Amino acid sequence: MQAFDLEERMVSYASAIIMMVNSLPTTFAANHLGRQIIRSSTSVALNYGEAQAAESRADFIHKLKLSLKELKESYICLKIIFRQDYLSTEKIDLLLTETDELISIITTSIKTAKRNQTKK
Repeated sequence: MQAFDLEERMVSYASAIIMMVNSLPTTFAANHLGRQIIRSSTSVALNYGEAQAAESRADFIHKLKLSLKELKESYICLKIIFRQDYLSTEKIDLLLTETDELISIITTSIKTAKRNQTKK
């Protein structure tokens, strides 16, 4: 997958989360979870964008780790939303799957970057 494809995938992911949040009920808990997952899911793409302009390989790895952290936070938030039965299982399953796939991609990218860093 090329860098611009991954960036677009992350932007689409954030957009899908925003759409999901807009369909949550207007309760205190749902609003809280919605605000939290919007912050974490949009941060994934934003930190990835910063990684693309990293000043060093260490900075690149750090920004990718931030994206990974935000993906893991989004994943847990989705699980909480799922357990509250706010949305259909199908909608949440698609987002959980996409989150899991992005976690795998970023984890692999971090490992590759670290391996390349030690080759120098």
